Amino acid sequence: MPVISRFFGIDILMYYDDHNPPHFHAKYGDYKALIDINKARVLEGNLPSAQMKLVLAWAIIHKEELLEDWKLAQMMETLTKIEPLR
Repeated sequence: MPVISRFFGIDILMYYDDHNPPHFHAKYGDYKALIDINKARVLEGNLPSAQMKLVLAWAIIHKEELLEDWKLAQMMETLTKIEPLR
């Protein structure tokens, strides 16, 4: 599962040929969450509040890039790195 972005100790990952709806995985230490790309909401799991706010804000900012990576992942193509929060 490629890491497509990393910021403030949070890894953003996407699986190849994953199930719908379009989503990405966020990991922070032992915490994990699945985030819906279109709605910028948690599908499963959790992160500490501060990290969750960062991830959801990042997802809104990079929605189009995330959807492009989702399409690439479905076609088993190389994913594009996405700019982290700074």
